[in-house]
Amino acid sequence: MREVVLKLKSFFTEGHERTLKAKKNVAISFLLKGVSISIGFVLIPMTINYVNPTQYGIWLTLSSVISWFSFFDVGLGNGLKNKVAQANALKDYTQARIYISTTYAILAIISSSVFILFYCLNHFINWSRILNTPDFNGGALNHLALIVFGLFCIQFVAQIINVILTALHEPARVSLMNVVGQICVIIVICILARNTRGSLNYLVFVLGGIPVFVQTLTSIIYFKTSYKHVAPSIKLINFKYGREILSLGGIFFIIQIGALLLFETDNILITQLFGPGSVTTFNVAYKLFSMVIMIFSIIITPFWSAFTDAATKGDMAWIRRVLTKMEKYWLLLCVFTLVILFASPLIYKLWLKGSVSVSFSISVAMAFYVMGYSWIMLQCFFLNGIGKIRMQVYLYAICTLINIPIGIFLGKFMGIPGVTYSNVILFVFMGIVLFIQSKKILNSEAKGIWNK
Repeated sequence: MREVVLKLKSFFTEGHERTLKAKKNVAISFLLKGVSISIGFVLIPMTINYVNPTQYGIWLTLSSVISWFSFFDVGLGNGLKNKVAQANALKDYTQARIYISTTYAILAIISSSVFILFYCLNHFINWSRILNTPDFNGGALNHLALIVFGLFCIQFVAQIINVILTALHEPARVSLMNVVGQICVIIVICILARNTRGSLNYLVFVLGGIPVFVQTLTSIIYFKTSYKHVAPSIKLINFKYGREILSLGGIFFIIQIGALLLFETDNILITQLFGPGSVTTFNVAYKLFSMVIMIFSIIITPFWSAFTDAATKGDMAWIRRVLTKMEKYWLLLCVFTLVILFASPLIYKLWLKGSVSVSFSISVAMAFYVMGYSWIMLQCFFLNGIGKIRMQVYLYAICTLINIPIGIFLGKFMGIPGVTYSNVILFVFMGIVLFIQSKKILNSEAKGIWNK
């Protein structure tokens, strides 16, 4: 027992400072994410029972569609992450404050403008048709969409605290915020379930509003205390630096649009092909297998800004060591995914108690999905951190053009799993290309598009 304690102590106290900080963040994030996953598993059947599978599917699809507007940040979030990480590596906190202040100002302007535009156009949008719910009151859906979009616009600005914390090598604090938000959500839904009849409006306010409130309150507290040295200020807003962030963020924006079309269209395809009730089935399966993505995300997230820090200081040897370890962790997660797959029928039975039925074929498709997604995540976090992102633009341009046609074809041929297999096929293609690019860069052999 003593040897185990000593090994654990050495694991967190020996090694490169950059690695130690990442290890501590990973460990804390694992604990918090464990709580988050547990809450998520309780929350899904609770919310489904509070409303019904169809209404829950409407919320999932509507929030998915409206989340597309998050890409109106034109890549500012990821651009800011790299700029703050670079400034932090050089201890230039004034520069970091200028970047942060300017980004908040730009996003506030964008958010306000987009909300006004949506408010004007919302009356003309046929949400009943988009969501394939002809029996649902169209006016009520338009009102619901406006509420969801309004909450999103606030979060659009508030979520910048997540980017800042990650850039400063503190992603565990982001996980803490998420857990606090989830705990508040589950408490409020328990109260609603006991005192009100199922209401989609109430559900939207809780699921969309509470996380926004937590992020906003946390931002104020952090900037008044621990992160006062990087706190935004109106006096430091300088739109000249906004162009600098946008020059990098613009490329990230194109990648984000590609990711949107590749990753976030499944709900729309499924609701159009099979109805909103099937969206719930799909998302229940995704929720189970997304544990793999969550775990790998916890492991890899601290390293985006760490890669930026290492590249800024020319420490490529450290990057090679980390990537080799990450590839081994990915293989272990693939084994874990197969364990979840074969245990999934029992898990669904104990978890959902028959409220939703998920076929094994959907679970198989989802297992391949999360393995492919995690591999691409590993390559992209490295390439994004060092700013070599042009190849991703071309890959997403190709894949997004063919994803929806393939998804429709396979969906009609194979059902819900077919929509997922469309993503899997493209993940394999992208994963191979990005792996080759990573190796070329690490071996100093990258030329042309491979080095941009």
